Amino acid sequence: MNETVKAYFDAFNRGDVPGMLACLSDDVRHYVNEGQVRTGKDLFRAFCDNMSRCYREELTDMVIFEAQGGTRAAAEFLVNGTYLETDQGLPDAQGQSYVLPAGSFFTLKDGLITRVVTYYNLADWVKQVSA
Repeated sequence: MNETVKAYFDAFNRGDVPGMLACLSDDVRHYVNEGQVRTGKDLFRAFCDNMSRCYREELTDMVIFEAQGGTRAAAEFLVNGTYLETDQGLPDAQGQSYVLPAGSFFTLKDGLITRVVTYYNLADWVKQVSA
């Protein structure tokens, strides 16, 4: 198992943004399911700040895969969340709970994450928080 990726997800589950940032290269590229690619730790931090304001999430059922001598990794997991505050362009938040299968892909260099790609089914999430 890739220790950097494990540390990244452990920090996520603690709500520890500085811990997540410590796992990233300065020029990290962050690809989110819906939206623009963010490059650099500053944009990643801003993304995390918005996520922390709008959502409380814990990742469970984590399985981490490693390939190419530790330079590539992937993970699948369940996102167990609460929608705290309305996020731009999304349904109104009213404290709704959701459970969503998701996955992430990583590129690593010199022990740091240089690329994060995250996928989930946005339509499923919208359906869950709109019910």
